[in-house]
Amino acid sequence: MGGIRTAGDLVAWMQMTRRMKINEAKVYVAGKLGIDILDLTDEEVMRQLREDLGLGIVTSVSGSPKGIRAKMKIQELLGIRINSVELFRSQTGYHA
Repeated sequence: MGGIRTAGDLVAWMQMTRRMKINEAKVYVAGKLGIDILDLTDEEVMRQLREDLGLGIVTSVSGSPKGIRAKMKIQELLGIRINSVELFRSQTGYHA
């Protein structure tokens, strides 16, 4: 899996935050995204999906979420806590 090019970062988040084994994490992420497990490694499928869901992509598109906003979308989609997102919210009061 290629990190932000595919779904590797999303699978890694589940491994780190929920202590899931890799196969369990892949099943969870694929389910949340509504795709087949094999599509997690397909760059074309994942680029479009990441762009549609605002999860961040390698080459940014004007107006699309990036940085902390993309992390907020990932936290929301996967139902996990990301420390940098929570720190940002506590420092800015942003809770949308």
